[in-house]
Parts: sequence; structure tokens; C-alpha cells
Amino acid sequence: MNMLAIAAAETGDALWWIGVVGSLLLLFLFIAVFVIRQYKRCPSNRVLVIYGKVAGAQAARCLHGGGAFVIPLIQDFEYLSLEPQVIEIPLEGALSLNNIRVNVPATFTVGISTDEVLMNNAAERLLGLADQKIRDQAQDIILGQLRLVIATLSIEEINKDREKFMALILENVAQEINKIGLDLINVNVRDITDESGYIEAIGQRAAAEAINTAKVEVAIQDRDGAIGQATAVREQTVRVSEEQATGIEGQKNAERRQRVAVSAQEAEAIAGEKRAEQDRRIQVAQAEASAIEGENLSKAQVADANAILAEVQAAARQRSEVASAEARQAILVAERQQELARLGKEILAQQEVEKERVEIAAEAEAEHSRRVARGEADATVARYNAEAEGVRKLLEAKAEGYRELVTACADQPEIAPTLLMIEALPGIVSEQVKAIQNLKIDKITVWDSGGGSAGTGSSTAGFLSGLIGSLPAVHDLAQQAGIELPQVLGQVKPQTDSDEPTSKEVTT
Repeated sequence: MNMLAIAAAETGDALWWIGVVGSLLLLFLFIAVFVIRQYKRCPSNRVLVIYGKVAGAQAARCLHGGGAFVIPLIQDFEYLSLEPQVIEIPLEGALSLNNIRVNVPATFTVGISTDEVLMNNAAERLLGLADQKIRDQAQDIILGQLRLVIATLSIEEINKDREKFMALILENVAQEINKIGLDLINVNVRDITDESGYIEAIGQRAAAEAINTAKVEVAIQDRDGAIGQATAVREQTVRVSEEQATGIEGQKNAERRQRVAVSAQEAEAIAGEKRAEQDRRIQVAQAEASAIEGENLSKAQVADANAILAEVQAAARQRSEVASAEARQAILVAERQQELARLGKEILAQQEVEKERVEIAAEAEAEHSRRVARGEADATVARYNAEAEGVRKLLEAKAEGYRELVTACADQPEIAPTLLMIEALPGIVSEQVKAIQNLKIDKITVWDSGGGSAGTGSSTAGFLSGLIGSLPAVHDLAQQAGIELPQVLGQVKPQTDSDEPTSKEVTT
């Protein structure tokens, strides 16, 4: 029994230890798996961004390559792709330094930088954004900087000095996109055009200058070739003439020496022959005559050779002078073409630019005049419309007043014309005053007829008498105007045969 108890106890201890060791192994495996899963490795084409609680005062920790342990609950991670992104920039209408709008379509290749500072910038500003959002931000920055660079350069600098243009683009654009963590990889400007055709005109001018320069160089080469050819022909002619003259001179000398030797031998033979003294003398005389004849013939041949040489030399000089004149003419023509090209470059180009500027200014002035004339016409139409509206409203008001006047005088219609006449009296009086307003009257003398009684011969009586006397004329005026006067002014009595023809009676 004791042995069984001891064996059971030992078996229980062994099982306990096995359980403890198994638990430790499971815990170790769990910890190992957890550590492996939380250890993040960074591929070569990405940037590992660990954010949350990181060392120092940084908002994130960026790694390119290698790996790091991400503490759960305290830290988290994301990746930023380093793959290049191509951004199309369809820039149109950018204003250059000389106020000419140009089109500069370009392609920019950018990517997230692996520089430590730029990686932190990308982590702060681009983390979690889609690729399209990143391209939109970069495109806005590049457009603004590209317009700024074009505004600092003239058309000639943009078109000719491409190295300077690209350097300014790289400098300005790279500085701005580095602020969001991007790096400028490549810039490709496809073509530069302008709406006014100025760049095309510059190309045509450059082509014309190159053609003119080539023509001048060809003319210079032709001139040098002609001069060299003429010089060679002249030297050849002179040398041939000299050699021919030398050959003729040697030939004549040899013939002369031969004749002299023959004459000497003959003379010696004749001198040795005493018996033939007379024959010798005859032979000597004949030899001398032959020698003189030979000398004369030789001299004639030498003269002919000299004449031929002179003719050849004259012809050579003539051809040389002609070639020299033609060369000088070619030089003058080339200089003329060069001068015309220079004038076309310095003066005609400026005149073309001035002409274009004058045309633009004239178009602007014409457009301004058209707009001013259109505005003045609109103002005139508006003023006339306003005046017409005012006249219409005034006539409507008068018509309404006349209608109310006629309505008010419905019981006594003869009063309405009288009131209208009274309304018109100030205007009539004004016109009468205008008729005499420029007359200079020193004094007015009133003659009183004294037709009153002895005790009342005043001017008032005369005034009343004159007023009564003027009533017939007033009635005549009212009758002609078709107006009926009120009853208080009396009635004109019809004239009878017994009445005098020069007066009318008014009964009141």
C-alpha cells in the first residue's frame, strides 16, 4: 500500500509539472506570436509610419526599410507608397514678362521623398490620402509655381534658354512640393506655344537668319574658290610662258653655238687649204651670210616668242583682273545681303513689334470708343425716353385737368373757355413784353382827353371810358376765337342801318 501511495504521489507530481510546463509553453507561444504580429517590416517601395505615442516630440516616426515593433493600444501604423506619380499640367494662357500669354503643357513626375525631414512632412500632410488627392494637391502647387516662373521670363528666354527655364522650374516647384513631403523626380515640357504667334515668328526669323548666314558663307567660299582658281590659272599661264620662253632661248643658243662651231670648222678648213683661198673666202662669205641670215631668223623667232609671251601675259592679266572684279562684286553682293539681313534683324523686327503694338493699341482704343459711343447712345436713348415719358405724363395731367374743368363747368359751359383764356393770358402778356423789352423809353406822357364833367375831369374817368370803349374789340376777339364771354362783360348789339359804321354798342 505504501508503495502504491508513493507511486500515485509521484505520478501526480509529474502530471502537475507537465501541466506547468505546458502552460509556460503555451504562454511563450502566445507571446511569440503576438510579438511577431506586432513587429512590422517596411518594404523598399514604402515608408512605414508609426503614429501615436512615439519618442520625442514628433507626431510620427517614419522608417524606410528595416522594421519596428508597434506597441498595441499606444501606437498604430500605416504605409506611404514611394511609387512615382505622373501629373499632367495643361497650363494655358500664362502671362510672360513681356505680357504675352503662352501655353506650356508639361508632365511632372513626383513621389514621396525618403529624406527624413520630407518623410515627416509627408506623414503629417499626406497620410491616409488617396493617390488622386495627393495628385490634386501637387497639381495646384505646380500650376502656381509654373505661372510664377513664366512671369519672370520673357518669351525669348523661355524659348531659347531652356536650361535656365528648367532650372527655375526645378528650384521653385521642388521647394514648394517639399513642404508636403513630395520630391520632384522629372519635368518634361512638351511644347511652348502662344496665342499671338510670337514664338513662331521668332523661329521664322531665326531660320531666315540661318539661311542668310549660310548664303553669305557660300558666297564667301565661292569667292575664295574663284580667286584661288584665277590665281592658279594665272600662275600656270605665267610659268608655262616662262618655261616656253626659256626653252626657245636655249634652243636658239644651241643653234647659234652650232652655227658658230660649223663656221669655225669651215674657216679652219678653208684656212688650211692654201690652194683654195678664193673658195675659202667665198665659203667664209657664204658662211657669214648664212650666219647673219640664221641670226636674223633667230631674232625673228625670239621676237615672235616674246610677242606670244606678251599676249599670253596680257590675257592672263585680263583674266586675273576679271576674276578679281568678279570676286569683288561677289564680296559686295555678300556684304549687301549681310547688311540687309542685319537691317531686317535690327529694324524690321522692331518695326514688326511696334506695328503689332500699335495694332493692339488701336484695337483697344477702337473697342473703348465703341463702348463709350454705345454708353452715350444708351444714355441719349434713356434721356429721350425720360423726356418723352415726362411730356406724356404732363399731357395726361393737362388732359385730366381739362376733363375736370369741363366736368366742373357742366352747368355753365361758356365759363371753361374763359378760364382757359385767362390761363393763357400770362403767356400772351409775356410774349408782348418780349416784343418791347429791348426798347429804350426815356419817359411816358399820358394825355387826358378831359371828356368828363367840369368837376370830375380825372384820369380814372378816362380809364373807365377807355375800358368801355375797348369792350367791342374784346368781344370781336372772343367771337373770332369761338369763346363766349361772361354776362358781366355785356353783349354786343347788332349793327343796324341807322347806326354809324365806325362804332358798336355794348349793352350791359
